[in-house]
Amino acid sequence: MSHSTILIQLAATPTDDRPYSLELAPGEQAVFGRGTPGSPVDLVLDDPAVSRRAGRIVAVGDYWLLSNLSTSKTYVVENPEGGGEFVKVPPGRMGAPIPFEFSRVTLPAVDGTVSFLVFAPQHVHVPPGHADGGAVTQVAYPLDQNAKYFRILVALCEPRLRDPSTSRIPTIPEIIERLPDLGLSRTAVGFHIGYLAEKKLHVKSPQSGEGKADWQRHALVSVALKFDLVTADHLALLPVPRR
Repeated sequence: MSHSTILIQLAATPTDDRPYSLELAPGEQAVFGRGTPGSPVDLVLDDPAVSRRAGRIVAVGDYWLLSNLSTSKTYVVENPEGGGEFVKVPPGRMGAPIPFEFSRVTLPAVDGTVSFLVFAPQHVHVPPGHADGGAVTQVAYPLDQNAKYFRILVALCEPRLRDPSTSRIPTIPEIIERLPDLGLSRTAVGFHIGYLAEKKLHVKSPQSGEGKADWQRHALVSVALKFDLVTADHLALLPVPRR
């Protein structure tokens, strides 16, 4: 794969034991769907629920555009390496930019879903030490990864990091049990959660009457995962889960 191309890969099938791969240089495009003898597609998704011409991918630099040519079905693009990140592309949406370096495109099918993978070139980032002149930019979320509060934040995010589909947030007793080496009390965990919410992540109190501990824990997890303040790499800070 060239450093500037998009790679599309369809998993092996019972009739073809090798994955099908297709490379797109910047500006090139590929149509996916069921296809017909008179209207072939570049990537065949052989399912009766998939439109004959279901969508189009256009390679653009280090990202790509997805067009949903269906009139009734929403497609989902997931980041398999992220904390539950995904983009929904509704019917008729043209040229939706997809920001992930590694993506799984999923379409509704007769029996569940069908999907394929898209690999984009490595994204270009500002080099370390780059300065734009003027006053020093302040850190938005000044977290110390060696602090107790950060390990508590990782424990709060752990269920979502291990299973992005879950909505479960650990309770205070579960956090105490998950971090036995810290010797935390309920009061101590509550203090650290409040400190994270008010001083570190600056989460806002909801207008509803939801309980304080509940909204703070949910808001902390939401912000931490949304901005990659906690990632799967940080799970190494927790004890090995019990079997």
